[in-house]
Amino acid sequence: MEQLGLDLVPARQVFTVSELTEVVRALLEDTFGQVWVTGEISNARLAPSGHYYFVLKDRDCQLRCVCFRQEARYLKVKPQDGLEVTARGRISVYGARGEYQMYVEALEPQGHGALQLAFERLKKKLADEGLFDESRKRPLPMLPRRIGIVTSPGGAAIADMLRILERRFAGLRVLLYPVMVQGDEAPRQIARAINYFSETQVVDVVIAGRGGGSLEDLWAFNDEEVARAIAACSVPVISAVGHQTDFTIADFVADLRAPTPSAAAELVVQQKSDLLYTVRNLHERALRALRYKLATAGRELIERSVDRVVVVVRRKLAGSAQRTDELYFQLQKAIVHHMRVAESHLRDRQQTLARLDFRVRLERSRSRLEQLRERLPPLLLWRLERNSASLESLRQQLAHLSPLAILERGYAIVQTPAGAVVTDSAQTAAGERLRVRLHHGQLGVRVEDKEPAA
Repeated sequence: MEQLGLDLVPARQVFTVSELTEVVRALLEDTFGQVWVTGEISNARLAPSGHYYFVLKDRDCQLRCVCFRQEARYLKVKPQDGLEVTARGRISVYGARGEYQMYVEALEPQGHGALQLAFERLKKKLADEGLFDESRKRPLPMLPRRIGIVTSPGGAAIADMLRILERRFAGLRVLLYPVMVQGDEAPRQIARAINYFSETQVVDVVIAGRGGGSLEDLWAFNDEEVARAIAACSVPVISAVGHQTDFTIADFVADLRAPTPSAAAELVVQQKSDLLYTVRNLHERALRALRYKLATAGRELIERSVDRVVVVVRRKLAGSAQRTDELYFQLQKAIVHHMRVAESHLRDRQQTLARLDFRVRLERSRSRLEQLRERLPPLLLWRLERNSASLESLRQQLAHLSPLAILERGYAIVQTPAGAVVTDSAQTAAGERLRVRLHHGQLGVRVEDKEPAA
């Protein structure tokens, strides 16, 4: 019996990895093309490309997320670790890793605490970059010719500012750049307006602000893009957001914080009457200064003739003084020359005196006598010794009478520069230079005073 063949095994459908990934991607995007997911941000990273990568997690699970640069520009808050948010976007598959992830298009913080956390973190980030430093703050112009205002055209803030500006300085030019001051589009519009005034420089100062409201209402002025636009503005910026108790990131970056928009209008320009009063005072001071200058110039003109005489006399005296100096230098040179000549003469006299020293001559004679005595007969030797004894007696008498022996006992010989021996105080004059010969060496002295012999 012929059996009927049955194929009970179903046909297999085999996918490549890429094909299966595409099928899963299509299913996810069709099912979750637009979805809201709430969770806590962790592992937030900003790539050099401007894309944000982070993870949304709850107690049990986590979801990888990416926010591309074009969407990140308009985020109400930037991804930060620990921030509770609600994310809007689509679910798809990242094929390179085979992982599903969320492509985020918007982020909303959860509750007031989350907004405050985002505020504090952005504040710390910008402060660390130096955007709040006082050294960056620029002074406002004393009298701006044109004032730029960035705010909503339909709010109460612009009406208050225009009224006050007109009252304080009528006719002042004001340029309004209308923007939204809350909502998703507000930060981008505010930053664009500030950049416009910075690039065109059609105004001298910019006021950016709005009236009061909740933290959520003021959030556009806590945006990083707005803060950086203020920091980069080429003209001074006044932040005027909310009430006196409200603080925004824009307040810290701006060159000046005004507690309210009305206060900003008060601060940006002086009262016209006060300015006119100041100008009048300056005008009067300038007139007084001019009169004083004219009076001083008149006195100087009168005294100029006397001054000319003084100048001539001073020139004459200057010439005489110079001639006196020249004569002094010549006299000094002559004195030095004469002193050197006198010292040379004194050295010659000393050498001559040394040659005439009797002790040297006696010593030479004694030596010659000793030589002769050795050659003489005894009788002559006896007579020679007797004569030598007499000669020794005479030598002692001569030594006793020698001037050099006197010097050994502490006496001295005083001589003039010419070599003459001074024996009387009348031979000298006060201030005269003398030479004093000692037993050993000589001294150069000057006569301070003199006394006659008693």
